[in-house]
Amino acid sequence: MDNIKIGGDAAQVMALEALSWVLGRDDLLGNFLNNTGASPQDLAQLAKQPLFLGAVLDFLMEDDQRVIEFCADHSHPLTSVQAARASLPGAQYMHWT
Repeated sequence: MDNIKIGGDAAQVMALEALSWVLGRDDLLGNFLNNTGASPQDLAQLAKQPLFLGAVLDFLMEDDQRVIEFCADHSHPLTSVQAARASLPGAQYMHWT
């Protein structure tokens, strides 16, 4: 992971960036809502919950191309998404293989 460490606050900021990025992509929005079970009306409230923010990063990491495009659009190192995810609740249950 290139030894990138991202603390909880920075991880939440990155996840909010990712949420905004996904919401701006018509090709991803429906899939995101289906995968997370969120409704458009609930997103503002859910965005305040670190567990949901972890789910946003999980969604991003389901597809390498999503990670590549998100990181390119926000000038983040490619490994930063995984590092951010590791700092949010629920990461202890993930097995990235």
